[in-house]
This record gives sequence, C-alpha cells and structure tokens, in this order.
Amino acid sequence: MSLSAADQLPGPTDVEALEEQLSRPPEQVVETLHALDGDLVFLGVAGKMGPTMARMARRAFDLAGVRHQVYGVSRFRDPAVRARLEAWGVRTHVADLLDDRAVEALPDAAYVVSMSGFKFGTHTAPELAWATNCCIPVAVCRRYRDSRIVTFSTGNVYGLVPCDSGGSRESDAPRPDGEYAMSALGRERIYEYYSNVQQTPVVILRLNYATELRYGVLVDLAQQIQAGAPVDVTMGAVNVIWLGDANAMTLRALPHAASPARVLNLAGPDLLSTRDVANELAQRMGRPVTFAGRERDEALLSNGQAAYALLGHPQITSAQMIQWTADWIARGGPTLGKPTHFQTRTGQF
Repeated sequence: MSLSAADQLPGPTDVEALEEQLSRPPEQVVETLHALDGDLVFLGVAGKMGPTMARMARRAFDLAGVRHQVYGVSRFRDPAVRARLEAWGVRTHVADLLDDRAVEALPDAAYVVSMSGFKFGTHTAPELAWATNCCIPVAVCRRYRDSRIVTFSTGNVYGLVPCDSGGSRESDAPRPDGEYAMSALGRERIYEYYSNVQQTPVVILRLNYATELRYGVLVDLAQQIQAGAPVDVTMGAVNVIWLGDANAMTLRALPHAASPARVLNLAGPDLLSTRDVANELAQRMGRPVTFAGRERDEALLSNGQAAYALLGHPQITSAQMIQWTADWIARGGPTLGKPTHFQTRTGQF
C-alpha cells in the first residue's frame, strides 16, 4: 500500500497531540455548528468516541463565535474522563440513562447525539444489552421529543456480505446475527417509531469501524504482530474510518435529522484486505507476521458512499492510518486495552 506525499504527514506522537487532532473541527463542522440554534448534549459521552467528539463540538462553537452549551452525560465511572471534559469546556452531567428520574433531570438541548450502547458482554448478559440498546432509546425519545437526534447504530445489523459486493448499503435489508446485532436493530426501530409518532427528526448512523491510535481494528492487528501472535484472516476484509473523520461527520449530520428517520452508513471508502493490512503493518513495524485461518468469501462490510454527499468525505486515508498505527505501536504508545473483536463471525460478543 503506497503512501502519497499527503499520506506521509507525521502522525501524533503522544496522547495530548492525538486528542487535539481527533477533536480539531474542520471548517465545514464550524459552519454546521454556527448554524445551530440551541445547545447540544452528548448522551453516553464517556465511551471511546464521545470525549473527542464533544471537544470538537465545543471548539467548533468557539471558533464560530456561538455561545451555545455543550453537555456531556454519562455515569462517569472514570473520574479522569469527566475532569478532562470539564477542562475542555464541556459541561458534564452524571446520570444513569436506565433511571427514569435521572433522564427527566437531563439538561435541555435542541440537539442530541446519543452514543449509549452495550456490545461486549452481550453473550453473558443479554438482558442488559436489550435494556441498554432498546429501553434507553425510549427514554431519550420521550425526553427529547422536540429536539433533533443523531444516534449511533452498527454495521452489524446487516450481517456478513460477499467481499466483492462493495459492502452493505442503506437500502439492504438487515440480517442481524446474534443478540447484539438484534438488539442494535431493535434500538433503530425504537428511534424510527418515535420519529414517526412524535415527528422527532432523527439520523441513525451505522458505524463500521472507527479507529484511532489507541484502539480499533488496525491497533488490534498491530498488537498481534508486535506480540508475535498469528493474525486470523478468516474475516478477510474490513472497513476502517479515522475517529476524527467520524466525529466530524457525526456533527455534520445534526441538520440532516428527519422524520421519518434517516439511516446512513458511517464507514471508510476502502474495503481492505486483512492479510494485506497485516503485511503492511508488519513491514512498517520491522516485524515478521504469520497468519491463521483462511479468508472466507463473506465479511462484515459497509458501503459509506451515500453519506459523503451530506457529511463530507473522510480526510485521513487508510494508508495514513496504517502508517500512524505502525509507528505508534512500534514505539510502545499507550492503548485502551479494548479489542474490537472484528474477527468474530458468530455474532456473539
């Protein structure tokens, strides 16, 4: 995978520089948020995407000269995340979204980004997955019935598709496999229902897969190579999208909320060979790589082209992500210790 001159830009060298890059608002995001007419709340803000996205929104409002508030809601089991958000100018609010009284006490906001969800542990606690993925949307839609809502879903709702298909499109019928994917589709149906009956404008973003230098598919592969573990290529192809691009595209989705709800794939433009990516990472890390399994004809792949006309095209290329990840892992950069399990084909997480 060759790098163009643009691809050879140096990557972030530490966590502070990484989080600054991930939260740097492109001009189009500043323009989008300048046009908003109210405050913005992020629900489930303390996850992997939320902190830098909320910071990007705060930075964009500031650059636009707009005084709207950015709120971040979470249980905040890690106090350091809350402190970091507050330092960035995000007003935090502690709440369990499964608690009706806590939901009623949430801050008012004209715009909502709902990031709450349950994936890992679904196999052992399916009831919690269904409660989180389906009951919380009911509460969110009732509390913010007069707001514009952007909510996250997952490409898992499509199921596996042929690797030569170009990836699942929004018009494809869902074929969820396993309780995580089924409950994620249930989450979508709840938002669609309330969008219809309340006329609440909604965008559903089916994400597949966001990555940065501390977690993501590329980090998983690089860590396996670094450890000398064989790379399983049974899931022979994969999508990746840089987290900063996913943040920007999510914020640009706010004015596109509609009733009935609009569904958009949030995915990178390339369908990458797992084997080719592993070979490229290994070469750049100066490490050998071995493989296990054999590529299957089907993989979990999404086609993100339809969203680009509305939300913009991802700016960080796959080649650049691979280069930056190889450098980061080879240097011993910190990671979140949260593998994606992208190679799982059974639907059990």
